[in-house]
This record gives sequence, structure tokens and C-alpha cells, in this order.
Amino acid sequence: MQKVMIVGGGVGGTTVLKLLSESEVFSIVCMADTNESAEGMLAAKERRIPTVTDWSMGLERDLDIIFDTTGDPSVYKKIKRDMGEQTILIPGSVALIMTKLFEEKNRLISKLENTSAKMDLILNTTSEGMVVIDHEGFIIMFNDSAERASDTKREDVIGRHIKDFIPSTGLLRVMQTNQKEVNQEITLSNGMELITTRIPLVNADKEIIGAFSVFRNKTEAVQLAEQITDLKEIQTMLQAIIQSSDEAISVVDDQGRGLLINPAYTRITGLTKTQVIGKPASIDIYEGESMHMKVLQTKKPVRGVNMRVGPKHKEVIVNVAPIIVDGYLKGSVGVIHDVSEIQALTHELNRARQIIRTLQAKYSFDDIIGTSEEMKLPIEQAKLSARTPATVLLRGESGTGKELFAHAIHNASDRKFNKFVRVNCAAISESLLESELFGYDEGAFTGASRGGKVGFFEEANQGSIFLDEIGELPANIQAKLLRVLQEKEIIRVGGTKPIPINVRVIAATNINLEQAIANGSFREDLYFRLNRMPIFIAPLRKRKEDLRELAEHLINKINQEYGRSIEGITAAAIHKMQIYNWPGNVRELENILGRAIIFMKLNETVIDIHHIPDFIEEIPLKQEKLLMKPSGYVSGKPLSEIIDQYEAEIIQQAFHTHKGNKTLTAKALGISVRNLYYKMEKLKL
Repeated sequence: MQKVMIVGGGVGGTTVLKLLSESEVFSIVCMADTNESAEGMLAAKERRIPTVTDWSMGLERDLDIIFDTTGDPSVYKKIKRDMGEQTILIPGSVALIMTKLFEEKNRLISKLENTSAKMDLILNTTSEGMVVIDHEGFIIMFNDSAERASDTKREDVIGRHIKDFIPSTGLLRVMQTNQKEVNQEITLSNGMELITTRIPLVNADKEIIGAFSVFRNKTEAVQLAEQITDLKEIQTMLQAIIQSSDEAISVVDDQGRGLLINPAYTRITGLTKTQVIGKPASIDIYEGESMHMKVLQTKKPVRGVNMRVGPKHKEVIVNVAPIIVDGYLKGSVGVIHDVSEIQALTHELNRARQIIRTLQAKYSFDDIIGTSEEMKLPIEQAKLSARTPATVLLRGESGTGKELFAHAIHNASDRKFNKFVRVNCAAISESLLESELFGYDEGAFTGASRGGKVGFFEEANQGSIFLDEIGELPANIQAKLLRVLQEKEIIRVGGTKPIPINVRVIAATNINLEQAIANGSFREDLYFRLNRMPIFIAPLRKRKEDLRELAEHLINKINQEYGRSIEGITAAAIHKMQIYNWPGNVRELENILGRAIIFMKLNETVIDIHHIPDFIEEIPLKQEKLLMKPSGYVSGKPLSEIIDQYEAEIIQQAFHTHKGNKTLTAKALGISVRNLYYKMEKLKL
């Protein structure tokens, strides 16, 4: 070993001390410095190296090399003069170079160690097994996954020849051919089957320096291949669904950049893939804020937001939801609905509903217009009756909407999916009425159809039958109808066998049945059967506060029938109509409005006062009676008749005071609205 003395305990001397201490070639026998507390002197003492304060004392030792790190030329000259002939003196400049080289060496070593650690980390964390051989076929690397896949420890194979580990290996062949081999099957000596890919290792001079193999357990590889196939199929299916969907779909990443759109999106917004993909989510918005960005910020979905998008300023409704995978936000997906398409579909749906209504009951309670107290009571009664199988008797003047109520009752009942048969008892001749209602057997009369005929009641079995103008039924038909209501069965004309039926009867009349009973034209027992659920529908003159709502509804209906686009009616026109008593009720109102629309000019869109005929301004003379002073005692009249007359006049005065409002009138008189209706019916008001 070379014996060395270091002169100078500064930075240079300390560096040389550390460098030579790690070498097995040099032996530091002494370190000299006038300052015993210098860094180098302290480091030497820690390493048990002798120290002196005078370098000349170190010359007494048998030295091979002296390092002068003081940087003082005079010291260098003195050492050179006094040292032995066999001793080598290395000046400070050379020591400095050695110091730089030492630092560079340590830096490179540290870098290599870090790189090697990173490579080991990468190779050991990968899920594939990996084995590397040198150019002679000896194993130089074997990662953790290779240990698991082959059930072999790393220390048992490193340094061994590959043939000893895998006799059937193809790595040697790969080095000879310099050709990669992909997805090859191989069986280890323990019977384990692997799928491997072999690749030659080539240096910068294109020389073969070894080969490596990446492999996986065959069972795992097959499962992975199946999963990949399934994922590809799912991906293909999802792409096909998204691309073929009529709903516009837009997907952005977690930063709000466009990832995917479908053809429907381009059709609705007018924007292409190049204009959207990779661009901010707000690129398609003309009016409103980006729902994608809102969802990415809140991680909560939004529904039914109205916006305008694209260069066409298309009005749309947007639904957006976050995409969350394993608890992490990955982006958001939006579905855009074209409002115009929704409106067109809604229009088609309404038309389909109207067509269906013509086949069965047309109307529901939503079609009954009116919010006055006079209409609330019959509507509530009708809704109540719809929930029961009881017979309903609808009473009211012609044109008040009795048939409308009948339709609504059927559609709100549990029979709504069965037939609704409408019969106008006054429109069928008396000679045919019985056979039409109850049917007839073959040969029942001259001209009877072969095989007989089913009547309206049988046709309506399990459903509802609406008997309009029930007060016009002749006496013999009333008797048969009474049997139907009592026994739930019919007998055809010319037949003897009763036929059981289950029919809900809804009857209607505009005549005073009580007066008809008194006159003997209507059976009292049938009246009691029909009158289980009486519903009185107020005439239009008693619910004038509904005029505007009724008028607007009828205008929409007439627009559809006549192909017009009238937008509404003025307050002046409504006021003009409110002074009229409407003896024809809603039917007359529809007639007046239809006539007004027919004669309106094409550029007119609102019904005004001059469109309403002037004859409705006439106040009926009956209204004058409201101002009459109640009479007193009249000779020759019984007390009950005088009291009824006086009560009628009091009610009329109350009506006049409260401008025809029945609710306020009943409240002022201290009676219920129902009791007021009863008195009005009794007193023929």
C-alpha cells in the first residue's frame, strides 16, 4: 500500500482525506496542519489517523506520496526540498482536480443508485413477470411478478443459466435470430403454463447483448383476454348506442373539456366534433351558463334547465349528471332535448288523446271549466260519485254540460277502460226505443235481423251507459228500465230469458222530474232509483264569474275547428257578455264566440266588444223583478203559499244585493249553499 501524508486541513485536505480513506490502495499515515481544530484535522482524529502541527515532523515517516493542499507556494518549495528522493509530491492544483473528480464520482454513483432503485421499483411493481439474460444466457434479472408466476425465489435463479431454469426456453433462439416472439406458450418444469413474449436486447452498436422475456400465468392471461374482449364489446355497444341515439349527448372530462358528442348533438346544435372536442364546455352555449361546469363544481346532477345553444340559437332542455368512478370525479355527461321536438310530440299526443276520446268517453274533469262556487259543488259531487257504482242523475238546463259531466264521471271511475255508450232518449222514436235499448231476438218482429241484435245495455256491459233526456222516456220503457236498475238484468224484445248485466247508469234531464211525477208522466219509483246521486249543474247566468275562463277555453277549441289563431278576448267584451242571462247557457256562448270569430278579419287576433252581437245587451225583464217590493197578505191564498212567495222575494232581493253571487247570498241569509239550491228549485227561481 502507498503511504500518504496530507498537508493542510482545509477543504482540499478534507476532500483528499475522504477520497483516500475509501481506497484500499492508499494508507494515510499522517495529516499536518498548524490549526489543530481544522476540519481535516478533526476528521483525521475521528478515523484514528495521526496528526501533527508541523509537516516536517511527518517527513520522519517512510512516505510514498505527499499531498500539499495548502495552496502556499513557499510550503510546496520547502516540502520538495526536504522530502526523500522516493517520495512523490502532489501539489494543491492536482488535489483540487481530484476533489472535483471525487465529487463527480459520488454524484454519478448517487444518480445510478437512484436510477437503479427506480428501475427495480418499476420492474417489481409491474403485473407481468420479467426475466433478463446476458449474451451468454445467464439470468441477470428476475422481478417479483416472475417469482409469483413461476413460484420460484429470485435468489435461486439469479446467476444460473436459463437452460437450467427453463430447458425449453426460446430466449437463446431470440438472441440468435434477433427476432421478437409474441404470445408464445411455455410449460415450466413444475407443470405451470405461461404465456410469454421474448425480445432481444441490442446496444447502440446493434450488437446482441442479451434478451428478456415478459410472461404471465396462462390462466390469468386467458381471463385478462376475456375481460378485454368483454370490455371491447361493451365499448363497441356503448358507442353504437350513443351514436345511434336520437337524444343529443355531450361528454366532458373533469376539466370541462369536450370528450365526445354524437350525431344528434351536431344536428341540434349545429356544431361539429372539431368545434367541440378538446374545447371548453361553454363553447356551445349562446344563452345561459354551462351546466357541465356547474355539475363538475357541485358533483350533483341538474335536470330540466332551459338554454339556447349553437349558432342556430336552438332552444333546448338540458339534463347533466357527473361521471364518478371509484369515488373520483372523471367528468360529466349531458343529454340535450330539442324543445321544438318536445312541443311537436306533445301536440301529437294531444291529438292522439282526442282521437281516443272519440272512440270512448271524450272528456275528463280537466275539461270542465269553472272555478265559481256554483261549479265547485257539482264537480266535487261528480268526483265522489265516480268512486262508487251508484246511479247518477245529472240535472240542469239544456247547454249546461250534463254530457260533459257524464264523460268525466266514466273516465274517473274504475270502468274507464270499458265502453261508454251514449243514448239520447228523445232522439229515438218510441217504436224503436225498446229494441235499441234492450235488443231483440231473432224473429221478434217483422224485419228483425237474423240472429237478433244486441241492445245498448248489453253493449255497455262492464262499462257505463249515459241516458240523456231521461224524462222523455215513455211509460213502458220506464218500467223496463226500473227492472234493469233493480235486478241488474234485461230481457230482449221477443225473448224470455233474462240476461244479467253490470252497467253503470248515468242519467240526465233538463225537465222538472218532480213536476212530471205530479203530472203522471214519470214513474215515482223510477225517480227514486235514479235520484240516488243527484247533481245539479248551475246555468251560466248563475256563474258569470266563469265567463272569461269559459270564453278562452272555447276560443281555443274554435281555433282548432276553424283553423284560426285568435289569442283571446278583451275585458270590455267579457263585461258586455256578463250583462246577458244566457238562456242557452254554454252552448249559446260557444255559438256567439264562433259567430264572432267567423266574421273577424284575418289581421284581428283578439275578440273585442264590437265583435259581440248587440242583442245580448238587453237585460231580461226577469231581472226587473229583483227590484220589486215584497207583497203582504193576499186574500184567498193559503199561508204556506204566501210564505213561499215572500221567501222567494227575499231571496231575489238578496241575490240583487250580492250581484247574483250564491255563496255570498247563502251566507247573508244564514243558510248553506246546498239549502239555497233546494229553495231555488222549490220556489222555481
